[in-house]
Amino acid sequence: MAAYIAKRLLAAIPVLFGLTLIVFLIMALIPGDPATAILGNFATPENVARLNAQLGLDKPLPQRYLIWLGNLFQGDLGRSFALNRPVLDEVLERFQATLILAGAALLLCSIFGLLAGIVSAVRQFGWADRIVTLLVLIGISTPSFFLGLLLILFFAVDLRWFPASGMYAIYGGGDLPDLLYHLVMPAVTLAAVATGVIARLTRTAMLEVLRQDYIRTARAKGLSERRVIYRHAFKAALVSVIPVIGIQAGFVLGGAVYIETVFQWPGIGAMLVNAISTRDILLVQGGVLVVAASYVLFNLAADVIQSTLDPRLRR
Repeated sequence: MAAYIAKRLLAAIPVLFGLTLIVFLIMALIPGDPATAILGNFATPENVARLNAQLGLDKPLPQRYLIWLGNLFQGDLGRSFALNRPVLDEVLERFQATLILAGAALLLCSIFGLLAGIVSAVRQFGWADRIVTLLVLIGISTPSFFLGLLLILFFAVDLRWFPASGMYAIYGGGDLPDLLYHLVMPAVTLAAVATGVIARLTRTAMLEVLRQDYIRTARAKGLSERRVIYRHAFKAALVSVIPVIGIQAGFVLGGAVYIETVFQWPGIGAMLVNAISTRDILLVQGGVLVVAASYVLFNLAADVIQSTLDPRLRR
C-alpha cells in the first residue's frame, strides 16, 4: 500500500505543476490592466507604470511565472493588494469555512446517495424505485443556485425555520449548534446534484452485482436478504462507487463558489468573487490553486480507499 500511495503521489506532481501553469495563464490573459482597476480615478499613466513596476507586472510573462512559482515553492503566494495581507493567510482562513460546507455536503450526498441507490436497486421497477428515480432526476436537473433561492424563500422567509445567510448569528451564537443551524440549507443545496449522481451510479453498480453467481450462491446457502445485500453486494458495488464519490467531492468543492455567494457563506468562493471584481490577481491565483489542488488530493484519497477495498487495483 505504501508503494501504491507513493506512486500516486508522484503521478500527482505533474498534474499540480500543470495546474499552476493554467491558473497563471488564465489570470495573465484576462483583458484589462490590473493596475488601472486598482487605482481607479487615480489611474494616471505615471501611477499605472509605478504600480505595475511594484507588482512586477512590467516583466515578461515567463519571468513573472517563474518568480511566482519560485515563491510558491517557498510557501509564499504573494500579498493581496486589496486586503493588504498575505494571500496564504486569507486563503487558509476562508478555506476552513469552505471545507466545513463542502464536507457537510459530501457527507450528506454520500449517505443519502448510497441509501437511495441501494433501495432503488433492491426494489427495481417498484414504487420505491420510481420515487427515488423521480427525486434523483429533479435533484440533478435543478440548478443549485436556483434550489438555494427556493429554500431561502420557503424555509427562511416564509417558515422562518432557518437563517437565510451567514455562518453564525450576528449577535450571540458562535458555537457548534449555531454553526449547524446555519449549515443546513447551504449543505443541502450543495449536496442535491451530487446525491442524484451517486444514487444513479450506486443503483447501476448494485444491479450488476446482484446478478452475479456468488450472490445467488449466498442466497442459496440461506443467508438473510439483509446480509446478502449489505455484507456482500454493497461491499462489491462500493468499489465502483468510491471513485464517483471522489469526483463528486471535487464538484462539491467547486460548486461551493456560487452556493457561498447565494447564502453569504464566508468561504473561499465568496472571496474569489470579490477578488475577481477587484482584479486582485494574486488572491485569485492562490484561491483557485488551493481549490484545484484539493480536488486532486480528494481523487487521490478516493483511489487509495478503492485500492484498499479491492487490492487487485494496486497491480
